[in-house]
Amino acid sequence: MRNRRTILFILMVVALISGLYTGRELLFQITYLLGFVLILSFLWAWSSLRWVNFSRLTRTRRTQVGGPLEERFRVSNSSYIPKLWLEVRDYSNVPAHRASYVINGLGPNASETWRVNTICQQRGRYQLGPMTLRTSDPFGLFTLEKELNVTTNVVVYPMTVEINNFLLPQGVLSGGEAIRRKTHYVTTNAAGVREYAPGDSFNRIHWKSTARRNRLIVKEFELDPLADVWILPDMSIYEHINRQEQAVNVSVRQADLVQILSMRTESFTLPDSTEEYTVTVAASLAQYFLNLDRSVGMLAYGQVNEIVQPDRGERQFNKILETLSVLRAEGTMSLEDLMLTEAHLFPRGSTVIVVTPTTKESWAATARNLQQRGLRVVTVLVNPESFGGRQSSAKLFPLLQIRNMGAYMINAGDDIGNALSHGGMAPLTN
Repeated sequence: MRNRRTILFILMVVALISGLYTGRELLFQITYLLGFVLILSFLWAWSSLRWVNFSRLTRTRRTQVGGPLEERFRVSNSSYIPKLWLEVRDYSNVPAHRASYVINGLGPNASETWRVNTICQQRGRYQLGPMTLRTSDPFGLFTLEKELNVTTNVVVYPMTVEINNFLLPQGVLSGGEAIRRKTHYVTTNAAGVREYAPGDSFNRIHWKSTARRNRLIVKEFELDPLADVWILPDMSIYEHINRQEQAVNVSVRQADLVQILSMRTESFTLPDSTEEYTVTVAASLAQYFLNLDRSVGMLAYGQVNEIVQPDRGERQFNKILETLSVLRAEGTMSLEDLMLTEAHLFPRGSTVIVVTPTTKESWAATARNLQQRGLRVVTVLVNPESFGGRQSSAKLFPLLQIRNMGAYMINAGDDIGNALSHGGMAPLTN
């Protein structure tokens, strides 16, 4: 377009110079005509960008892998001048999200709307926008742009699957039934008050009741029968395999809106990556135990060190999903070193669920040491051989079972929910 405008301008100058040299009226008329075309084209393109209103509505800023990201766009012309051609260019970095659009013939006081639905294929935090509004004149001489720099963020959570029954080692603290049993330890569960008895510590005294009754009153406590569950996705860079990086950015065909919105997480296929399987298993386990009203925490060393202290409820689940959505297998600390460094985080009686693609048989010894320290250890092995790796977790799996520790095996293409619900965990005894 710039070349076309330049040629037209050169022709106008040549016609003007020729007219001045020869004095012919026709050359002056050609000069006036070309000048008029240039001015008219510029004014047309300029007016096409004026009095245009643009709106972008994102249905939700939180979605999940395998779920839809829906956006609605609206461009309206608030003037009496028709807009011949408008192009909206979107620079969002959401994979396979194509929101760019071309509007032809936007009449006076008219509007154009369109909707974009994308099946999210990769977890992460992404930016929606900025956008550029682009237009031109009928002759294509002037192309003008208007920057729409408003941006927002959208977070794509990792995929989760339904787990029906995940077996855990049984112990005094990790039982599923609420046990009402008095204890002389100070816990977070106050059961009531009673009169002071010789030997009671002063930190048990309930001062309000003491002042009201004019005698020493102490608090009674109960044991918490539900120990913390810690989930440890192994995000060290040394073990993970990514066989199909290109599969993450495959475009989804926008043919049938009803079909797209009816797609469910269960029908979405994870890319052949041990990293994505590890994150999905960790998120699914967090969902399972939080639905059981267990206190769940998470520890992971990826590109950053993440520690989510144990808690219950929907808020804790969202916090774990937020953390997992941006966590990458870029950690430089091995699984064994991580457990040695952060072992102080796990109170005695806690359940530690490790999700790892490791093939090192030394992990069985490390897990055994943790068990001897009063922890309940379960390992979910994501077999790297099934993802194209050279080594397999098949030798480590029976070692964990022989040593009386919980173990599950996940291969590429497995139904994760079914594997964790009916997988081969070794029978555990105390």
